[in-house]
Amino acid sequence: MKTKFTRRQFLQSTLLAGAAPLILPSSARSSVNRSAPGDRITLGFIGVGRQGHALLDAFLRKKDTQVVAVCDVDTTRREHARKTVNRFYAEQTGREDYKDCAGSNDFLELLARDDVDGVVVATPDHWHAIPVVRAAEAGKDIYCETPLSLTVREARVMANAVRNYERVCQTGSQQRSMANFRLACELVRNGRIGQVKSVHVGVGGPSDWCDLPETRNPAGLDWNRWLGPAPYRGWSEVLSPVGVHQHYPRWRNYREYSGGGMTDWGAHHFDIAQWGLGMDHTGPVEIIPPEGRHIKLLTYRYANGIDLYHIQQNGVTFTGTEGTIHVNRGVLESVPDSLRREPLHVGDMRLPVSEDHLQNWLDCMRTREKPICDVEIGARSATVCHLGNLAYWNKKPLRWNPQIERFAGENGNNRWLDVERRNPWVL
Repeated sequence: MKTKFTRRQFLQSTLLAGAAPLILPSSARSSVNRSAPGDRITLGFIGVGRQGHALLDAFLRKKDTQVVAVCDVDTTRREHARKTVNRFYAEQTGREDYKDCAGSNDFLELLARDDVDGVVVATPDHWHAIPVVRAAEAGKDIYCETPLSLTVREARVMANAVRNYERVCQTGSQQRSMANFRLACELVRNGRIGQVKSVHVGVGGPSDWCDLPETRNPAGLDWNRWLGPAPYRGWSEVLSPVGVHQHYPRWRNYREYSGGGMTDWGAHHFDIAQWGLGMDHTGPVEIIPPEGRHIKLLTYRYANGIDLYHIQQNGVTFTGTEGTIHVNRGVLESVPDSLRREPLHVGDMRLPVSEDHLQNWLDCMRTREKPICDVEIGARSATVCHLGNLAYWNKKPLRWNPQIERFAGENGNNRWLDVERRNPWVL
């Protein structure tokens, strides 16, 4: 897949990501379908902080990929990533002068390259939607870190863009590529615990508005671009620490940039709950916040009567009329214990198998099939997280129509489904 418009034309047409979607030539919508064993899928990375660099290291070791460009608004992180790539390929090729990996602080420059087949988006959450949509418009396939979006509307716009431009987009909910989570969901969906009555999902709580003290940002950091569509405020090291080996950034704690623990671990565990319930293409119809007396826990209610509860203890527990299944990373437990030990039978329902989340995306780039955690799945799981936050923040029970993704009752305000964005970073 190669685009035929020039880099300058692309940058001008997008007007710093504020323009309407591009109308692409048919060649820009073509598939990646390589047959030569040595013909690698070329990748660009948007965001190379802690998670982005971990993904970079992992993709570098994939024999069927070639990293050609990296993008980050922090010069130190960007140059470290670029040098990491060049050093890796220098060792692989024996070319001590290997310097082919490009670096930029503007993701549009990366997307305008005609030698990039796919992009890996590992920015803070408030910077997921725009790069993903622009990447789809530019004819690139996409791997996007979790949670997929900052808002409900963003999730839908992203999913629609991927479909409209016929792209392959993998959401980074890698638990779908872990055998114990797949087996747990297969056991539940094959009736091993009887009729499902409830699910308990243990993740952190919602985020709060940012109230950090502001200081002057350090040299080498394009702070205005780090904020992007978010409201302007001064730099804080808590949000974007200095240096390559910085302490863990805590932007997830603040509503301007993330939904807190609800969307952090929630994008993984609520995703598994949806998978186990067979709800990948829908969602709850009621979201009820705790009020202290009658409702002790945030409660999601599905149309089939199953209740899903938000708790603090990490993991996912399915409770049925004949037992329970508890699953977490490295953990699969059941009551009674025999529920998880008896093999699945011939004819039992089986879920798609992926043993490597990154490789699954690369394989689907070649076959044009949907990956194990396709963008629609990522959008629906992120929406569950966002609805929980909206119930917490507004302290109101919400009625939800998952078919049209709008509130169905008087308590919900559809303006809550999105945020305002600073120009020129509109969606």
